[in-house]
Amino acid sequence: MNARPSPAIPTPAAASRAAGLGVWAPAAERVEIILDASPDAVVRPMQRDEERPGWWRWPHAHHGPYWFVLDGVAHPDPRSPWQPHGPDAASHTWDHAAHRWADHRWHGRPLGSVVLYELHVGTFSPEGTYAGVQQRLDHLEALGVGAIELLPLHTAPGGRGWGYDGVCWFAPHPAYGTPDELKALVDACHARGIAVVVDVVYNHLGPAGNHLWAFGPYFTDRHHTPWGQGLNVDGPDSDEVRRYVVDNAAMWLRDYHVDGLRLDAVHAIVDHSARHLLEELAEMVAELSVQLDRTLWLIAESDANDPRLVRSRDAHGFGLDAQWADDLHHAVHVALTGERDGYYGDFAGLPDVPKAWREVFVRDGTYSPSLRRRHGRPIGELAPRRFVTALQNHDQIGNRARGDRIGTTVGADRQRIGAALVLLAPTVPLLFQGEEWAASTPFQYFTDHPDPALAEAVRQGRRKEFAAFGWRPDDIPDPQAVATFVASTLRWEELDEPAHAAMLAWYRSLLGLRRRCPVPAHPRAMPGGTVEVAVVDEHRLQARLGVLQVAVNLGSSPITFALDAFADPGEPSTVLLQSGTVTVGDGALRLGPDSIAVLGPAEPAGPQPAAPDHTEEEPR
Repeated sequence: MNARPSPAIPTPAAASRAAGLGVWAPAAERVEIILDASPDAVVRPMQRDEERPGWWRWPHAHHGPYWFVLDGVAHPDPRSPWQPHGPDAASHTWDHAAHRWADHRWHGRPLGSVVLYELHVGTFSPEGTYAGVQQRLDHLEALGVGAIELLPLHTAPGGRGWGYDGVCWFAPHPAYGTPDELKALVDACHARGIAVVVDVVYNHLGPAGNHLWAFGPYFTDRHHTPWGQGLNVDGPDSDEVRRYVVDNAAMWLRDYHVDGLRLDAVHAIVDHSARHLLEELAEMVAELSVQLDRTLWLIAESDANDPRLVRSRDAHGFGLDAQWADDLHHAVHVALTGERDGYYGDFAGLPDVPKAWREVFVRDGTYSPSLRRRHGRPIGELAPRRFVTALQNHDQIGNRARGDRIGTTVGADRQRIGAALVLLAPTVPLLFQGEEWAASTPFQYFTDHPDPALAEAVRQGRRKEFAAFGWRPDDIPDPQAVATFVASTLRWEELDEPAHAAMLAWYRSLLGLRRRCPVPAHPRAMPGGTVEVAVVDEHRLQARLGVLQVAVNLGSSPITFALDAFADPGEPSTVLLQSGTVTVGDGALRLGPDSIAVLGPAEPAGPQPAAPDHTEEEPR
């Protein structure tokens, strides 16, 4: 990461806690504070902040529960660091300086060097806690994971949910453990060389437990999202709303020592300002990285196929470190399943995979039948390692009606092929919890809304959403049912079963091969690193990825490939990995149905040094 030195980042939230408590409530005529868990306890007047318009202060130190009272109505703190009893209960102070960190020698990792592992804290382990994740870090380290990515941790009503309905952004969800238990997990990850990414939602707030509206103009009717009212980041009084977002991002990186943030659905953050909120976030993170002497990441999720998100600010981009890119997933999914509904109709399957390897976006300004317009833009000079790709993630599994995984849909042989096409690609790969052993558990959409009317609306909305795809209401799991949540919890005992152990061995081998024979960071430009294709059609693919050759047969009959398909094969290739029926002889490679072979230079005898990290960083 290139980042220029800068003065200390202003942190009004942290400063106010050191001197007492503060809140932004510009329209309130009177703001008071209750230093008790009961909203009916004694109220004390707060003082207007003469230096920061709209802010009110309680200048005395306080430790414990409290409420803010706006014109006679009690509300929890919008910046509350801890909501142990949910978003509608009293806020609690938390001393972030009290935790004794053990990661003083940790300076982070370059994003291009890691494999990301996305997990949901509540379903990753039977415990459903940060401690439950920590107990299984040995598994992730042995797998070769370089960073875990936690689904959103913002506090929301109820104990179960994906996290995208959060309403208390500064307070980690109490169902998973305390703030210090989250810090202990981060410490334990860093001790193993594993970075930590937290998924954050800055485009909307959940439908229940939201008290921001009472404090100020956090929302606007000018912008709307599919999930609720848009945030006011570009209208009157928006400076403090933007500061709310930027301060929250800084909190995760500074107070919890996390290494990066995954910004949910940034295409739903509408900002017509000359300086977009995403650019402001990137500038803050670059400055914070220098101050903390740690590599920090911002990873955006977007469906726009727009490389400006990761292009440097000097090149008129937003300067983010990476973005999710779905086109490789869509092409591989079509190849494995034959599904053509919705956006899958834009993809040809295997024929699109080489373009997704080289150019990341298959839809890069071409016509999209599903959108009925042109979509996307070429990535230009950007390296594919600035983009995150996956065979499975929470969206692509959980937004299917029954939350079924790819292995359940197409079987183990095709999952192995799909995993190789993604994990050997020059992009940054992401795994979803349990994928590595073909977990039998689905990842279904589950909620825990205490409001019966809201719960029923979500239930009916889910059924209506999938009715267009021919699913009967009885086929769609009830999001509110505890059984839906339980069904989505990983069964770690499966690791002892032969079929699951075999899939785990395949994934470990793929990740080991990726470390030993990485595709160069710029596969289109570097000598010997170009993605070359010998043959590709609906069922066959033979291609070169760096020093590796990949041959795939998704047809129902055996296929023969030439071993000398490439003009400059370099040193003789050996079959390093294979799945299905693979035979070699007489200068030919013969693959049976649903088979794959990965060829490359034979591994030298004796211990070998680890492949170097991709340490070169493009400027923000």
